[in-house]
Amino acid sequence: MPGRPGDGLPGHGDGVVGSWREIGATGLGLDLSRPETIAAAAADVPPLDHLVITASHQHPNTLRDFDVAAAVTAVTTKLVGYTEAVRVLSGRFTPAASVVLSGGLAKERPYPGSTVITTFTSAITGLVKTLAVELAPHRVNALHPGLVGDSPRWRDADLGPQAGRTPIGRLVTMAEIADATDFLLGNGGMNGHDLFVDGGFLTR
Repeated sequence: MPGRPGDGLPGHGDGVVGSWREIGATGLGLDLSRPETIAAAAADVPPLDHLVITASHQHPNTLRDFDVAAAVTAVTTKLVGYTEAVRVLSGRFTPAASVVLSGGLAKERPYPGSTVITTFTSAITGLVKTLAVELAPHRVNALHPGLVGDSPRWRDADLGPQAGRTPIGRLVTMAEIADATDFLLGNGGMNGHDLFVDGGFLTR
């Protein structure tokens, strides 16, 4: 999504691409679960000042009813898809370009059915560190949000118990996630880091 005045993105005019599993931005459609298609889909991407990649695979997959196909799709999307998207799009980076990859709190707080989610989210930490080395001097960081109470996914859900366990007394908001992303993209000293935006949930 290209930066626009007042949109909260670095410089309010820098070129930023956000890539979702099947929803592209800047006219780009990427299916991160099919990494072999990414290079062709990204062939016409213009120069990039920043790259933000997020894909949500938060469906529990218990060992009792383990869904191998769903697990393969989730891991492929988060690890191979993320990596291939960065590899392909890094050729369009401007000199000060940076990358933010999305993770999640399951990295630090597993729950029943989160084996696959916790595993690939933990692996994003390693991915960020290796990409920060391989893409240097471009910066690469990860953002790990808590439940985002006003997001379309959770807006109508009963999240009172989760809010009650969050020290700030509520869930984080989409605006706070956007602001944290803005910080990671714009702060030249942030590189190879995991940033948790969870209202202190992990302290409980």
